[in-house]
Amino acid sequence: MKKLIFFLFVFMLLFLYLYHKGDEDIIIGDNAIRFRIIANSNDIKDQELKTIIKTDIINYMKQEQYDRLDRASLIKRLKNNLDIESIIKKYTDDYEINYGFNFFPDKKYNGIIYKSGNYESLLIKLGTAKGDNWWCVLYPPLCFIDEDNNEYKSIVKEMINKL
Repeated sequence: MKKLIFFLFVFMLLFLYLYHKGDEDIIIGDNAIRFRIIANSNDIKDQELKTIIKTDIINYMKQEQYDRLDRASLIKRLKNNLDIESIIKKYTDDYEINYGFNFFPDKKYNGIIYKSGNYESLLIKLGTAKGDNWWCVLYPPLCFIDEDNNEYKSIVKEMINKL
């Protein structure tokens, strides 16, 4: 009986190890460039405005092929954010744009760990910036991947391995 219990225990440990091994977390490195938009408030209209601006900016970035830029070229484009500013101005004059190091809290999404800290990022604050935010990673270009895609995790792993 002791042998059976020992065998089952070893089998369970092996199973748990192999099960976890196939679903390892991916950690986005320090060279990532993030993008964050903070809504004025959690009022429905403010949240809708945040979503509209986010969608317009991401569509503009896709059209201008920001996802194909190397890190240095992306930084140059983000620092000269006149096009992004013109998109925001279509909807509001009460905003602030900051390209630099901004604080992000811990986040885990789709098996990817985004550690808290100050990260190089494009930060857009709408109004008082006291509402919920939306964010993604511009480099590597994860903002442009369909999040519902089952291959999301493997694409992320491939991008990280290239870095």
